[in-house]
Amino acid sequence: VAAFALAAAASPVLAQGKPEVYSATASLKTAAGASLTAPVTISIKRWTTDAERETARAALKSGGTAAFQKAIAAMPEAGVLEMGKVKTPIHFARTLPVSGGKLVTLATAQPVMYVRAAMPDAKPADKAGYDVAVVIMQVDAAGKGDAGDFSPAAKVKFDETGALLVEDYAAEAVRLMGITRK
Repeated sequence: VAAFALAAAASPVLAQGKPEVYSATASLKTAAGASLTAPVTISIKRWTTDAERETARAALKSGGTAAFQKAIAAMPEAGVLEMGKVKTPIHFARTLPVSGGKLVTLATAQPVMYVRAAMPDAKPADKAGYDVAVVIMQVDAAGKGDAGDFSPAAKVKFDETGALLVEDYAAEAVRLMGITRK
């Protein structure tokens, strides 16, 4: 799904310079049955241009996550992803029109958090290469969505067909639930 957002046509201009703001709840269920939730606010103040998207795609294709991270870090801030009290700048924000709404793909130039880093078997070296965070969410025309994917620490790459693959540092997926545009 994310490959389409990286390859999408030009993103729309934000209405009168006002940011698009979404709220959601990040939800994680562990294999052991524990549940964790945290409030998330996403504020998008600008969409990544076609030229910036192409720079990011070329960097990812030629140098993987590290090159992608470096390329988007050099781009102007596109917004802020706030999880709990942690605010992380968004440097890549694209949208793709889909039936009845849009698909939004966001990336930060640094991880938001390492979900399993507090686990007893976690080693600092395990974090190597998980240098970005990725959000992929679909919302309807009113800005509401049932669920989205959130990888707070991720590696990204293209597969042999050109589809974007996101590898999350966490063993379990973090879902964005109850997405609403403010």
